[in-house]
Amino acid sequence: MAFLTTDMPWLPAAPGDFAQQCEIIGRTGTPGEDIRRLSTARLTPRQMMILNRAIARVRDEGGNAIPDLANFRLGILSSATFELLLDCLPTAAARHGVALEVVNAPYGQVMQQALEPASAINTGNLDACLLSVDHRWLALDRADLVDAQGRLDSAVELLQTAAEHLRENSGAPVIFQTLATPPTALFGSFDRRARGAVLEAIGQANHAIVELVEQTGGYLLDVGSLAERIGSDRWFDPARWAAYKLPFAAECFPPFADLLGRLLGAIRGKARKCLVLDLDNTLWGGVIGDDGLDGIKIGQGDEKGEAFLSIQRTALELRARGVILAVCSKNDEDNARLPFQKHPEMLLKEEHITVFQANWANKPSNLEKIAETLNIGLDALVLVDDNPAERAQVRAALPMVGVPELPEDPSWFPWFLNSAGYFESVSFSAEDANRAQSYLANVQRIAVQSTSRDLGDYLSALKMVSQMAPFDAQSRTRVTQLINKTNQFNLTTRRYTESDVADFEADPNTFTLQVRLKDAFGDLGLIAVVIARPMSDDSKAWEIDTWLMSCRVLGRRVEEAMLAKIVEEAGKNGIERIIGVYIRTGKNQMVADLFPRLGFGPDPAGADRWKLNVRRYATPALPIARDDRFA
Repeated sequence: MAFLTTDMPWLPAAPGDFAQQCEIIGRTGTPGEDIRRLSTARLTPRQMMILNRAIARVRDEGGNAIPDLANFRLGILSSATFELLLDCLPTAAARHGVALEVVNAPYGQVMQQALEPASAINTGNLDACLLSVDHRWLALDRADLVDAQGRLDSAVELLQTAAEHLRENSGAPVIFQTLATPPTALFGSFDRRARGAVLEAIGQANHAIVELVEQTGGYLLDVGSLAERIGSDRWFDPARWAAYKLPFAAECFPPFADLLGRLLGAIRGKARKCLVLDLDNTLWGGVIGDDGLDGIKIGQGDEKGEAFLSIQRTALELRARGVILAVCSKNDEDNARLPFQKHPEMLLKEEHITVFQANWANKPSNLEKIAETLNIGLDALVLVDDNPAERAQVRAALPMVGVPELPEDPSWFPWFLNSAGYFESVSFSAEDANRAQSYLANVQRIAVQSTSRDLGDYLSALKMVSQMAPFDAQSRTRVTQLINKTNQFNLTTRRYTESDVADFEADPNTFTLQVRLKDAFGDLGLIAVVIARPMSDDSKAWEIDTWLMSCRVLGRRVEEAMLAKIVEEAGKNGIERIIGVYIRTGKNQMVADLFPRLGFGPDPAGADRWKLNVRRYATPALPIARDDRFA
């Protein structure tokens, strides 16, 4: 049986009373949770419109904020008519944890809006601007066998000019689209080699677009790959283009909206972190408790056995790029671990699994335990389970957990999981690659904590060493990730792009601090960030614009070590006062009292502002050594 991307079969069917449930969002319960639950269903464009109307109503009633969803204001500059797509976008964004507002420029006004500083796009207070142009707008829709390079250079220059003016005039990063390739064939199979043929020119342009993303600090929306998955014959609709200038066929609206939504979610740090795996009939065929080690199906030379290997291989690939792996199975634990330990065909081993929950408790309870052990939110989990009843139970009890639908044939499990876009990324760093191992080490730290006599004994046993330094180009990507992903230990939750971070690096008046931490169990990588700026009305004061820290190191007194470093650098720069600012959100209550705990006193300038006298500060004794040879 084949599945179509346009049908989005990895999403569960919408409830029969979908419209009625949309009507009562915000009247009872938690609106953000209800919106996200309904948005994760498989919806038609009309249903997406109904939910979008409900989202707009909740936003109006709640002062433009929706609990549990991250605000995002997106500008759209398109060479096509985008109006019919607009109802799909907020619904798809909510599916990926984002409350989306759209500022849509009039059709065909790409350069006018980009170049005019007072345009609706440039004055729209945007978080990003989608530059949604296609091969036709770039004059790549016809073969040019005479001046292929000149035409390509002109197309790239046009994109670059639009992007540079958008960045300069609006201050927002640009989201570039790769180009879909139309089903044309001037030479047939030779088109990929013929310099100046449409297919070859679009391939060259897409390579240049990726380079533009790198040069401008923007983001990439890979529309070209989506169109390839769907098929160019289905993606392009010449009749609708001629009549209405629609960018692509209407049946492609939902998957396009989902592709954009998952990118916005990744920008806002909403991508999932942990893949939770069922065992029987998910990682192997059969029931280990009944069939025994020799009776389960897994391995080469068997159709079903190879299918189960494919989902294991996918899990290992995800782990290699930083996704944490966990097990959640109704099973006797000794039986459940047996294939990992002794089956010769198993690709997954015990050392790949950070948390192993195999017992007879219900799965929602075990998922809560996994999240608690890892110190991450339930909305960071994705459960892969072959049993539809278990999937339904988890969705009902824990709607924030990602639960893709799965078909009966396990060969399709990787396709469904990858298609859902839970682990969308906008960057990849050394810390990402090491994340799974880092969380495994953290579980080992917890074990040490349970045997320590007291907190001081535990912290001493960790043998912590910190490394602190200003931002630099090597750490820029990871710093940006932390700024956009950290919610709990984050005093202001201000979000900045990689380009913004580069500006902070280059500004001699801005104090920046990145903190790495190592201990006896390994390198935790870059775990904290501070940005402080001089106050406009007080040259002897720094105001802390951003202070955030990974929850993995809570309770280790790292914040005290950071303050000691801030005070030290402030003194070197002639700063006498440090002003701390706390901006309350739905998730950062844990740091509401951070500044008074660290010795700051109230600042008369306002509530939730705190002041520290640099000269009166005394550095406490800390269980953290400092290595100034930052690496």
